[in-house]
Amino acid sequence: MLDIKFVRENPEIVKENIKKKFKDAKLPLVDKAIELDEKKRAAISEASELRANRNKISREIGALMSQGKKDEAMKMRELVSTQAARLAELEKLEAEYEAELKETMMKIPNIIDESVPLGASDEENVEVQQYGEQTKVDFEIPYHTDIMAHFNGIDKEAAGKVAGEGFYYLMGDIARLHSAVLSYARDFMIDKGFTYCVPPFMIRSNVVTGVMSFEEMDAMMYKIEGEDLYLIGTSEHSMIGKFIDTITPETSLPLTLTSYSPCFRKEKGAHGIEERGIYRIHQFEKQEMIVICKPEESMEWFNKMWSYSVELFRSLDIPVRTLECCSGDLADLKVKSYDVEAWSPKQQKYFEVCSCSNLGDAQARRLGIRVRGEDGSKYLAHTLNNTVVAPPRMLIAFLENNLEFDGEKFKIRIPEALRAYMGGKTEICEK
Repeated sequence: MLDIKFVRENPEIVKENIKKKFKDAKLPLVDKAIELDEKKRAAISEASELRANRNKISREIGALMSQGKKDEAMKMRELVSTQAARLAELEKLEAEYEAELKETMMKIPNIIDESVPLGASDEENVEVQQYGEQTKVDFEIPYHTDIMAHFNGIDKEAAGKVAGEGFYYLMGDIARLHSAVLSYARDFMIDKGFTYCVPPFMIRSNVVTGVMSFEEMDAMMYKIEGEDLYLIGTSEHSMIGKFIDTITPETSLPLTLTSYSPCFRKEKGAHGIEERGIYRIHQFEKQEMIVICKPEESMEWFNKMWSYSVELFRSLDIPVRTLECCSGDLADLKVKSYDVEAWSPKQQKYFEVCSCSNLGDAQARRLGIRVRGEDGSKYLAHTLNNTVVAPPRMLIAFLENNLEFDGEKFKIRIPEALRAYMGGKTEICEK
């Protein structure tokens, strides 16, 4: 969310930013916000004058009563009553303007970084760099759920009976591999100096609207019926929410945390055939990283964070590339974003496995996450987040890139970095 003062003083910059994001339907929001702000400030000004006048009149009434001028004092009291009614009306209007202004401001996109490439959709995202040679094999790689089935590692049919579409049971060595990846990712981030955390898996509505746009909220979040609680779509939500209404000493920054959680998503909308299986599901587990830092350090941290994802995937022999999200593919709160995509030898293309985002001070403004400088001044922090691993997609990439076939049976090679988490196994063999 932008600062209303910035919008008031720079309406054309805000409108140009909306155009860069190809969201022209939101252009009227700028003028609406400015109009509401004017009305709110006018109401506050008039109310302040009435309060000052009320105090003045009260003193005059006291003086008249002491002089025995009761009739004049009573007329002054009538004036006080009239002004009190107007003051109550103004206070109500102020609250209404404030609520409508906040709702409007939360729909205006954040100002994107000047380095972000312009484009209308994810089709215009820009490849930055590839890491590792694309895996090539001399056999046909099965679809990822079929790979798991070769190792008796998945049961979607039973999950469908228990919970419906978008769920699955992982079994045996595949389930163990799933857990091993999460444990490895946890320790990988701890070794980078991040503090490990297991957060709440439900959050209140004020946290939801603090960390994401209304469009994202509607498309992703599951509401708990009868309670002001939502299931998290990613632990970033509750991790950033941890710092709501806090003031952190500048000397304590940056705050770097890595968190484990299950995630729950509606996953609205139709997706391509490659998203069958466990590519898009309603429940999965994830290791996340967040950073809260000084504004001047946020881009440095942004580059560190996506590079950690590249390093982790390469340590598991998975080729990846970085892709910069264009302006039209950035969610409203994002300043800049990179996707890390893993190579799929089955599909002969890359697919998203991590998303690293710099949100500037947008979340901090909504949630009241402030920093106290060494000189005593207070300012808004910058917040960033990035996926470490989300095993459903990570598992697909891992299986496809580490699958071997001897002409009769399949086996999965376990990279050295993961062996300690798999009981020392160097491979998983089809029985």
